[in-house]
Amino acid sequence: DEYIVVFSRSTTRLILNEAELILALAQEFQMRVVTVSLEEQSFPSIVQVISGASMLVSMHGAQLVTSLFLPRGSAVVELFPYAVNPEQYTPYKTLASLPGMDLQYVSWRNTVEENTVSHPDRPWEQGGIAHLEKEEQERILASTDVPRHLCCRNPEWLFRIYQDTLVDIPSFLDVLKEGLKTRPSLKKSKPASTVHPGRVREPQCQTSVQATNEAKLTVSWQIPWNLKYLKVREV
Repeated sequence: DEYIVVFSRSTTRLILNEAELILALAQEFQMRVVTVSLEEQSFPSIVQVISGASMLVSMHGAQLVTSLFLPRGSAVVELFPYAVNPEQYTPYKTLASLPGMDLQYVSWRNTVEENTVSHPDRPWEQGGIAHLEKEEQERILASTDVPRHLCCRNPEWLFRIYQDTLVDIPSFLDVLKEGLKTRPSLKKSKPASTVHPGRVREPQCQTSVQATNEAKLTVSWQIPWNLKYLKVREV
């Protein structure tokens, strides 16, 4: 009894045509589609549902970390709002590619500005830009691609990532079918060890000015405590 899970959000980064998306997935893959919500369900119950799913579909967001509970061979489908480039935000793509995960990863990006609802008057931490100078507001509104930036207080990034999205079903299905053409070969791949290096200890960062136009940056740390137990030469 294979099924697809769609992560539903009720306050921000909404999928405006969620019901249509669910119907399209059910018809295309001939599977049952269920929704989960962090606002309405407990975390253990969500993990239980995801741990049996064949596919997880969600807007970009921290809830996608739950993809680590998917069975091997399942698919992670990440949706990105207008003007947000998937190539610049890859934590869940990276998660899907970790040794032993054996997950397929597919990203879809909204490229139609008319399929977007933005919220410029919200608080700044939810993407509002009303507090910015008018010239900066106009620049952000005219931009079609969020430039590279440092995480995570960049106002243009926040404005775009908190948009609500009307998913264009035909383009979404096209991207999904293309991305799922190559499935991981589970029989050939051996599950990797679940032991990974521990957290880096005592990180230190020091800067010093050498001359008028020259500076020095030094970073140092202690090796992870469990490194001596792992069969690796270097990390």
